[in-house]
Amino acid sequence: MTTTTKGPAPTQPTSSVKRVHEHIVEIVSDSGEGAQKAGQTYGAVSAKMGNGVWTVEIIPAEIKPPARSRAGASGIRVRVGSEAVTNTGDEADLVVALNEQVLFGRIEQKAYKKGTIVLLENKWANDPREEVRRDYAAALAEFERIGLDVRQVPLEEACQKVAQDVRVGKNMFVLGLLCYITCREMERAMEEVAFVFAKKGDKVIQKNQDLIRAGYDFGAQVLSTRYEIPPRKTEQRLMVLNGNQAIALGVMAAGIEMVAMYPITPATSVSHHLAGAFKNVGGVVHQAEDEIAAMGFAIAASYAGKTACTVTSGPGLALKTEFLGLAVMAEVPLVIVLVQRGGPSTGLPTKVEQGDLLAALYGQPGDTPKIILAPATIEECFHFVITARKLAEAFRTPVMILTDANLATGVQPIPRPVPQAEWLAPPLDQSPWQKGVTAYDWDADTGLSPRPIPGQRGGEYVLTGLAHTKKAKVAYDPDSNQTGCAMRSRKLAVFGESLKPPQVHGADHGELLVVGWGSTLGSIEEAVDRARKQGLSVSSLHLRFLSPLEPGLKEIFARFRKVLTVEINYSDAPDAPHTTKDNRRIAQLAQVLRTHTLMDIDCWSNVAGQPIQPGAIHAELVRRLGKSKGEQ
Repeated sequence: MTTTTKGPAPTQPTSSVKRVHEHIVEIVSDSGEGAQKAGQTYGAVSAKMGNGVWTVEIIPAEIKPPARSRAGASGIRVRVGSEAVTNTGDEADLVVALNEQVLFGRIEQKAYKKGTIVLLENKWANDPREEVRRDYAAALAEFERIGLDVRQVPLEEACQKVAQDVRVGKNMFVLGLLCYITCREMERAMEEVAFVFAKKGDKVIQKNQDLIRAGYDFGAQVLSTRYEIPPRKTEQRLMVLNGNQAIALGVMAAGIEMVAMYPITPATSVSHHLAGAFKNVGGVVHQAEDEIAAMGFAIAASYAGKTACTVTSGPGLALKTEFLGLAVMAEVPLVIVLVQRGGPSTGLPTKVEQGDLLAALYGQPGDTPKIILAPATIEECFHFVITARKLAEAFRTPVMILTDANLATGVQPIPRPVPQAEWLAPPLDQSPWQKGVTAYDWDADTGLSPRPIPGQRGGEYVLTGLAHTKKAKVAYDPDSNQTGCAMRSRKLAVFGESLKPPQVHGADHGELLVVGWGSTLGSIEEAVDRARKQGLSVSSLHLRFLSPLEPGLKEIFARFRKVLTVEINYSDAPDAPHTTKDNRRIAQLAQVLRTHTLMDIDCWSNVAGQPIQPGAIHAELVRRLGKSKGEQ
């Protein structure tokens, strides 16, 4: 198979090289033009060169939006740094745009700054349609007004010299262009393209490598300045993957043998990744006819002895609600991965949000205690699945993992995990069941009970969603239901005692403490570090365990004058019309922490459908701390 270049090496015209600590590039286009594949490949090349990388996919809400539409922008952002990169970053430094209209959507999302370089496809200036030419000219004037540095370039014309069908080839041409501008190693780019297109054969690989060479050579005609992002030094073996891939690998590493799910954005690719490899470790992906069936199938598999997993997003969780209550009541171990997206209803299916925390905690009828984890990094997405499987079995309870679209599609290099035997579930115990021990023989102190496995002689019992006694007998008397609820709750208290207080990022006391959860970790800590360098008294704390909450929060919060959550879900602005201190709706984690600590917890949040930039958080910290100083 062809895996390296053929023909002459790309020319490298004379140009100046500027060394930078980081560089943020975007590729934006109409849907279907391959911008995401080009960006993912660019990110993988950069990561394998030793750079820190974080990618964010730009996905339109419609499956096939109209071409050249502002709402239909599709593409990718790639932040490349000399050190580890943990978030989307602030405004982009360089953008390659395949038409001018898709840029407007990104401008609305504050993705660019004054001076951002835009390499804009110029074929639209001479389009046969008068309205297109008019729109192009108007856009150029608007871009100049807001301070973008637009360079009109004949991308398609140059690409046609190598490929006849530029719609399916221009993305690799753009990849070569970016490799030249940011001093990416061409040998690695060629190897990565060979890997990406390995299943399509040598001819396709060669064609795409030719496109990269052509784009690389074309780069010298576009910019006289190149950018070098020196790689970080590390002895660790790394792998490059996104959060959904990490979840899939975690499933296999945990020894889970069955995943049941119904396709739903942005969780679907977990099943895609598993479908290619799961069978190699004895696993089965079950694509159910709907979300309800997927949940029922997973519960049945778990009841049979092998803890199963189901993966979904917000609307899917709503459909799984009744079965989730059954798993809690019947104390069936189960791992549920919830990849959050914008809501309510179908909401923003391709955009990020952290809007499902309260639904995960309280969205079932009656009292349904369960363990809820929230990984904050792609590496944690992998390890938390292993932890979830162990906790589900140890406490005979569903364990829910909350990720989101930002983690699901973001690509980052992480240390390559070294498989451990203890990650896997032990063999099923099929020895005879101990006489006199009941199916729910709750320990009064811990709420824990042994778990009968179907096939154990003497361990037979009836699984029911009705209130029941220790013997799994349906019971409606007050004492039985009270005892069952108490035992299921006590397990969480016992688990909570094993947790350690969270670590504070920065000083352990001060003016303001910022609290976050999930994928906002990198942006919050970067913003806090910027503020601390300015002499502001601010620290942060990030929660990974949301049910039960990590201990010591009230004591930690008491060491700060104010506590503020930063979240990607809705809250009323304090100065919104008709909003008062009494009726203001606050962000979801803030609500949970207020209830838990009985302290005044403020919040700052949005539902813009975008990862929160560290610069936006930093600006809010400066605003609040400046106001706070003025009040003293």
